[in-house]
Amino acid sequence: MSLLAKRTQQIDSSGIRRVFELARTMKDPINLSIGQPDFDVPNAVKSAAIGAIENGNNSYTPTNGIVPLREQLIADEKAFTGRDYSLEQMLVTSGVSGGLFLSLLALVDEGDEVIIPDPYFVMYKHLVNLNGGTPVYLDTYEDGFSINADKLAALITPKTKILLLNSPGNPTGRIFSTTELQAIANVCDKHGVLIITDEIYREFAYAPMQSIAQFTDNCLLLGGYSKSFGMTGWRLGYAAGPKEIIEAMAMLQQYSFVCAPSVAQYAALACPQTDMSLQLSDYAIKRDVMFDALSSHFEVGAADGAFYLFAKVPEGHTGSSFTELAIKNNVLIIPGNVFSERDTHFRVCYTVPNEKLLAGAKILCSLTG
Repeated sequence: MSLLAKRTQQIDSSGIRRVFELARTMKDPINLSIGQPDFDVPNAVKSAAIGAIENGNNSYTPTNGIVPLREQLIADEKAFTGRDYSLEQMLVTSGVSGGLFLSLLALVDEGDEVIIPDPYFVMYKHLVNLNGGTPVYLDTYEDGFSINADKLAALITPKTKILLLNSPGNPTGRIFSTTELQAIANVCDKHGVLIITDEIYREFAYAPMQSIAQFTDNCLLLGGYSKSFGMTGWRLGYAAGPKEIIEAMAMLQQYSFVCAPSVAQYAALACPQTDMSLQLSDYAIKRDVMFDALSSHFEVGAADGAFYLFAKVPEGHTGSSFTELAIKNNVLIIPGNVFSERDTHFRVCYTVPNEKLLAGAKILCSLTG
């Protein structure tokens, strides 16, 4: 008899992690696989973290997070979405991944259906499976990675509980328009389906960006500073939404994560006073550089936001086989089947210096013929 719980068989090792491990064995690869910014945490935020340590803010915090940070996040959301969240509706989490884990743990019972637009962030389907839910995939390939409201409605059954939304999206870079968001909200409101919206890439928006929280109360919003301030390793995110859900997530956090890292919470108080416009505008340039370099040889999806391009592989290849070919030529990319039920695309992350981007794009384009 195996000592491992059956739930461990519901998930497998992330394909992204496998590429990361491979990267360590290669000599100076052109690494277009790592989904994190290449800029460092700004000095003001570092100083705030050091000050927090030196001032003794190293203990557990309240499970929901320190009040000044929750108040700051409430102000952020008021400015962006217009929503007036209360302190009881705001929870500081150990990254957006922690927020996803807690929300699905709090909401999903055995057999509940969770609609996941495909392509999707790698964690979504595995966390649904881990919690006993049933992933239901909404194919968006034929709609330019947008969500067709009629197709969404057709997937809803009496077992449907949640729609997982990600805008700007990983891996596609897609931002949903106001019209799309309103249509999605109308469908979910009509059928009583909760929307969990993952907006960690909100600041990396090269097209108009709105939150679906602006159009419905039936929404749990997940966000954070980790991408826009280069703080990915600090594990800090937040969840905002209906009080009943936030209270349940806080209870579960008390018996799992306990609280988000204390030093990161205090350091994040310096984020609103720190100007990141230069770094963020630089990523818009990187997006243009890579899109222009690849689009002559590949069919590249929408690049509205985040820092990813999702490109269709050339004829005769799967996403996996083309990725293997790219790796043999010293370019690290991620096969599309890591993010999808299809294996027809690959993901490029443009968080490296421009000269590396162009060198990588040149090699990838040379592999199409």
